[in-house]
Amino acid sequence: MTTTDAASAGAPFTPAEFPSARGAGLALRAFTADSVGSADLAFLSRLYASTRAEELAPVPWSEAEKTAFLDMQFHAQHTHYMQNYPDAAWFIVEREGEAIGRLYLERWPSEIRIIDIALLPAARGDGLGAALLADVLAMAEREGRAVGIHVEHNNRAMRLYRRLGFAFSEDKGIYHLLHWRPGQRS
Repeated sequence: MTTTDAASAGAPFTPAEFPSARGAGLALRAFTADSVGSADLAFLSRLYASTRAEELAPVPWSEAEKTAFLDMQFHAQHTHYMQNYPDAAWFIVEREGEAIGRLYLERWPSEIRIIDIALLPAARGDGLGAALLADVLAMAEREGRAVGIHVEHNNRAMRLYRRLGFAFSEDKGIYHLLHWRPGQRS
């Protein structure tokens, strides 16, 4: 690593590290497992459901069954994240004071891991995800770290990751593990 070492692997992220996101009109609001409020949890659950809507559209369940399934899945994922990534940064992404997404990151000794990044459907395709990712890549470049993310094979954002220089590392079943390495910018 160039400017960091294993001792700083868990260094916290701060909203100041996201100038491209700020330039795109975004703000990042941090939360913790202990500080997340019911309104934020409701938003995060709705955001999660939006990422699964296309997948569940053909499933012959009632809306109530789909809602119950998605709520259960969200809570399982949220609990897993909080328990298994204790040093992560948890951000709700906002535009004009309204929550529109989430960005979860953790610094590892040689990598910044993007645990999750998601935007509401109305915020997708406008370059906002690219702005968030540009900031993560700039941090990684400065710190001499790779960036890793698991992406579902059929995720439309795969084109964005490829354009930014992420490369396939490993097939993890329904996910591809992608990595970006310093000097790989497109």
